[in-house]
Amino acid sequence: MAQNVVGIDIGTAHLRAVEVRNPGKTRPTVLRYHEVPLPTGAVSGGEVLEPHTVAAALKALWSGGGFRSRQVVLGMGSQRVLARDLSVPKMSLARIRQSLPFEVQDLLPVPVADALLDFYPISESTTEHGPTVNGLLIAAVKAAVVANVSAARLAGLTTIDVDLIPFAVSRLLVTRPGMDGVVAVIDLGATTTSVVITRQGVPQFVRIIPTGGDDVTRALAAGLKTDAATADLLKRRVGLLAATNAAPRQEVSFDGVIAGGSGPIDAAGAHIIAEVMNDQLGSVVNTLSYYASTRPSDPVTAIVLSGGGARLPGLPEAVSKLTRLGVSTGDPLSTVGLASALDAEGLRLSSAAYTVALGLALGRAA
Repeated sequence: MAQNVVGIDIGTAHLRAVEVRNPGKTRPTVLRYHEVPLPTGAVSGGEVLEPHTVAAALKALWSGGGFRSRQVVLGMGSQRVLARDLSVPKMSLARIRQSLPFEVQDLLPVPVADALLDFYPISESTTEHGPTVNGLLIAAVKAAVVANVSAARLAGLTTIDVDLIPFAVSRLLVTRPGMDGVVAVIDLGATTTSVVITRQGVPQFVRIIPTGGDDVTRALAAGLKTDAATADLLKRRVGLLAATNAAPRQEVSFDGVIAGGSGPIDAAGAHIIAEVMNDQLGSVVNTLSYYASTRPSDPVTAIVLSGGGARLPGLPEAVSKLTRLGVSTGDPLSTVGLASALDAEGLRLSSAAYTVALGLALGRAA
């Protein structure tokens, strides 16, 4: 197995990669990181639509970042991936995986033949039918996975694993640091928001919500009649000051403008941001409420935010006020070393953007 592994985060607008030495060690070393832009339409929701275009971008990524290893781990985390609770009779993991096509036909939105299936065991129990293994069914639309792997192959790269992005993020921010209790990791990406709940670092529950930071940017651009770049800068400056208590039906409201800007443009922007985040955080709160209703004996004790969307000013305070839980922003670099030749300060400043790529790389033991 390769000593060095590269995790690749295939986003809608960018490719990001992190190369790690000895990913299976207690404190692996980050050797290199880099990102390149993607042409509009080449990728949608993490799924490659134009393999040759993405392959060309991957070649530019390797050249610009100076990556040495060609062994890569890709991630999947869009609405084309499903994660659901599943209990099966106790048997070896190999046999469970062989039986999945027969066990899950009624749970999938696509024919079994069009899906790639995996099972993540969590616990064992005994029922009236005998010993049982409880876990998570992971199902991905085969065409989406094949397209991403094909783009990597066209770029001369070898895909050694395809991981679920919420698992990669929770592994990096909760499992490796050894966080105790039941922790919800909320990763706010450009087009999706994932919620993974872990108990003692082991994932118990996963949901992927089809909204992200780009929805806020688009709403600002449309509402203020400006371009996306200006809207994005406004979003990052204004953000959210605070959230009021959730109103009936899980509605959420915000008021005020974060320090750093004022005037009618900021006030109008704050209102638009509040409206969009009203829906997005409402979906997150509903997800947490569903988890609580199905597992009342394992309440969430803390929340960790990650992803580019987590940098929205005032978001941790708003989430804490909504959930009445302690909220922190994950530190993706807390359990890794940084190579001496690395631009360490640059990586620390942009670490949120590289969380997924680093988590993917660390999921592959050397």
